[in-house]
Amino acid sequence: MDTKRIVIAIVLSLGVLILWQYLFVKKPPETVAPIRTAATQTAPSSQVTPAAGGVQTPLPEKKELPPAGTVASAAVNAAAEERITVATPLYTAQWSNKGGVLVSWKLRHHKNEKNEDLEIVPAAAAEAGVAPFSLFEEADPARATLDGLRSSPLNTALYETTGGNLTLKDGEKGTLRFRYSDGQGLEVEKSFTFIGGRYDMETAVSVLRAGRPSDYRILWGPGVGNPSAAELKQQFGGGPGASLYAGGKVYRVDGRKYKPESSLFNYIGWSSYDDNYFAAIFLPEAATGSAAFLRFENPGKTPFFYLAASAPRTIFVGPKEIDVLKALGSDTPKVVRYGLFGFITEILFVSLKAIHKVIPNWGFAIIILTIFIKILFFPLTYSSSKSMAKMAELQPKIKAMRAKYKKSKTDIQQRREMNEEMMKLYKEHGINPAGGCLPLLIQLPVFWGFFRLLSVGIELRHSPWIFWIKDLSLHDPTYITPVLMGVTQFISQKMTPSGADPTQAKMMLLMPAVMTLFMLNFQSGLVLYWLTQNVLQIGQQALMNKMMHKQKVESHGKPRKK
Repeated sequence: MDTKRIVIAIVLSLGVLILWQYLFVKKPPETVAPIRTAATQTAPSSQVTPAAGGVQTPLPEKKELPPAGTVASAAVNAAAEERITVATPLYTAQWSNKGGVLVSWKLRHHKNEKNEDLEIVPAAAAEAGVAPFSLFEEADPARATLDGLRSSPLNTALYETTGGNLTLKDGEKGTLRFRYSDGQGLEVEKSFTFIGGRYDMETAVSVLRAGRPSDYRILWGPGVGNPSAAELKQQFGGGPGASLYAGGKVYRVDGRKYKPESSLFNYIGWSSYDDNYFAAIFLPEAATGSAAFLRFENPGKTPFFYLAASAPRTIFVGPKEIDVLKALGSDTPKVVRYGLFGFITEILFVSLKAIHKVIPNWGFAIIILTIFIKILFFPLTYSSSKSMAKMAELQPKIKAMRAKYKKSKTDIQQRREMNEEMMKLYKEHGINPAGGCLPLLIQLPVFWGFFRLLSVGIELRHSPWIFWIKDLSLHDPTYITPVLMGVTQFISQKMTPSGADPTQAKMMLLMPAVMTLFMLNFQSGLVLYWLTQNVLQIGQQALMNKMMHKQKVESHGKPRKK
């Protein structure tokens, strides 16, 4: 293959890493199905779901609703605002009885840059004045406004609480209830059942107006967690947004792709507000629920985005760990955004975790996995090196052929004749002109797989390697590994036989510099993979050069001494 084509192929392939989110993200369904009102939803029968440790936990049954026209119940509220804490081995949550909303949800096993328990409730919620788990009754989400949510008694009333502060060990369960009645027909009840050792909670919410059920939606937003500027920079376009699961597929809606006319999606299996590593997932009672992704404008500032889910039965707030999501069921592992070549990313992830069980250091696990990959591709790279060595030997003949057809660049007939003669020459010597660049093109999906793995694999978040590499999911702060990568790639390239003419060979020597600049701000784990590849390639190329030299001597006799 022509060297210029190789360079173009490499540049285009690497460009995909920057533009992938604009080219390959699935668009959400455009058709909006009619909203299912509470009157059309049938009350579920009593269900049982497995709790931690195999304990069967009965879900709270819905109460029978009084008939229309029933006399309003007495007022139920609290005298003052209070905070309620729910502590489990996995998180510490803090609730407010003012609106029955979530104020804080800190993960104990995941830390922020200050090594503190990671806060999942976005700080922007306080700025917006609408906290997670707020409610609204609008049938059309487009009619809801921040001012309306802030002033609604659903979110400003002081709810009566039962359950109090909870401290749960693994397998233990506890329920926190909020109740409010204005004594004039509005009755609201929120019930959350927590299980120690799990990130999900069972949820039951009821909103009645004069004894009749009223449609409601429960909100999460704006955002999930409070990633730093450095972490946002490393997300490579995979920032927070809504994930909508329907028909076995997950559709993404974020700030760039939000359309007010397409903000309502019904009959969704589940919905999620998530970023690369964490998620708030809302699973409805039946297999088909409905979810709406809303955008509330914030004039002059960053717009507020909220996810509003209809009647969720289960809510998950936590890390996007594959094993945890599998236990949650309902295809929730699909909330992890593997992207293009996702199956390769999943294979790499499974392999890497298997190695990590034996070698409990993610950096060394990447090195071991890279060695296995190099061994897997050895036959291909060996064949490629042989092909390139033969191409180098044929350069005098190729140069003479180009001199013979010196008008081939402008004369189509000459170009055709030259190509036919060159292909005949390749065939006579058993050379595949595409053999030189084929291994690189085949390995690009693996490179992409590592890129996505390090972008969405929460197990590698804040995972150190050695010395100055404290987080494999972020770039090397000293830029030592990218420079070493460029140096080793230059050495490897110099050792590899080249069939290119001198001008093209010089162009190819620029590639290590281009790759170094390109990789400066990429994850240190990805740079470690490529650096290890280069070091292994140097050793492999030295071995192959020795083998090919030996074959050449055996074929043509010992070279004469000068």
